[in-house]
Amino acid sequence: MNETTITAEPGTPFLDIVREFEATPAQVFRAWTDPELIPQWLGPAGTSMDLVEYNATDGGRYHYIHHDESGDFVFRGVFHAVVPNERIVQTFQFDGWPTEVSLETLTFEDLGGRTRVRTHSVFLSVAARDAMVESGMERGVLDSMSRLDKILAEGS
Repeated sequence: MNETTITAEPGTPFLDIVREFEATPAQVFRAWTDPELIPQWLGPAGTSMDLVEYNATDGGRYHYIHHDESGDFVFRGVFHAVVPNERIVQTFQFDGWPTEVSLETLTFEDLGGRTRVRTHSVFLSVAARDAMVESGMERGVLDSMSRLDKILAEGS
């Protein structure tokens, strides 16, 4: 089983996530950018998603809402660079913290039929990064990666 690592070095505004998948970069990239697939894997288990907008192209936007028994959680951002099967640069914003926007760079590394995805997030401050970590984002990341594994195994 592939392990997800989440690293938040003390005193830095960075968050790094690394995960390997048993699929090619093209397959993983498609799952990461196809609006038909996004609601099937993105977010914590036990939530549903309304995908308001998802246009994974240079200058495109995304906007989605997760729902669970405790309420609605709205996320949005802009895709700044999308290089198929290689890289995505995007902003990430949670409407609950409207002044905190992070910049994320995702890379899709070819491991010969497998793929390593690295996400490097830059926050405006160490405090903002720490607040994100303390918000329980780890559960959402781990659940999402597990759900994405299943989508890729099904060949969607």
